[in-house]
Amino acid sequence: MVELLRRRGEKFLPSGRDKRLASDHSVTVRGNQWFDHATGEGGLAVDFVRRFYGVTFPEAVTFLLDGEQGKAYHAATEKAAVPPKPFIVPLKNDSMRRVYAYLTQRRGIDREIVTSFAQAGLLYEDAEHHNAVFIGKDEHGIVRHAHKRSVNSEGKAFRINVEGSDPRCSFHWMGTSDRLYVFEAPIDLMSFISLHQEEWQTHSYAALCGTAEHTMLWMLEQNPQIQRVALCLDSDKAGQKAVERLTGILREYCYTDVTPMLPEAKDWNDELMARRDNANEQIKSMQML
Repeated sequence: MVELLRRRGEKFLPSGRDKRLASDHSVTVRGNQWFDHATGEGGLAVDFVRRFYGVTFPEAVTFLLDGEQGKAYHAATEKAAVPPKPFIVPLKNDSMRRVYAYLTQRRGIDREIVTSFAQAGLLYEDAEHHNAVFIGKDEHGIVRHAHKRSVNSEGKAFRINVEGSDPRCSFHWMGTSDRLYVFEAPIDLMSFISLHQEEWQTHSYAALCGTAEHTMLWMLEQNPQIQRVALCLDSDKAGQKAVERLTGILREYCYTDVTPMLPEAKDWNDELMARRDNANEQIKSMQML
């Protein structure tokens, strides 16, 4: 699969043992298989070509043979059973100075909100690389998920789930109201709260760390009082597609009060930064009068 897609001009991002498509972050490939985490679908090369290039089965086979010219691809090694790695939480640093600076200064997140998540044991700075670590706990308060995000100002952003993480328990906040707000990323979740701070602790929030539904459904299972779900995903094509899919899943579970709540900008952190910049411009204008 990697050889096939590279010949089609695709680029890849590292994702544990898999490789993630740069053009569609929900799709990962490993060996001769692919999986779309947004739709829960996957398969082999022929299935991929049929689905993503919109062709019939015979056309897909001809495509893979390069017009029946017999083009050869490097064969994927036979898939061997790999034992799951144990879940090991990154070692905590003595301070959160770099994470606080990154989230409050570069990302514009309210300092009190950062403190609330840190005091709840849901956010810290790792000792080895000083990444921000977003923690997810199960219903017993045991850490089951960790999502690492680089805070470096140089180079490409690094973000990955720690191997062995339980996908149901990604970064979230348990409230007591009947509302659940669903996001793609932890920083978007905290950015949204920074924009809507009134009684925020009473509501529930979930960061999917992607677009799969596992955390959302687990949150609903743990909080039977929740009746209203706001899907606050990104405003791009992938986010809108995920909203449609998640809405369908919620309907199947008999949740009827489902609202898409997309930011005007690309995502909620962009929205937060845009509003902060506008507010600063207004202050400067007032000072000049």
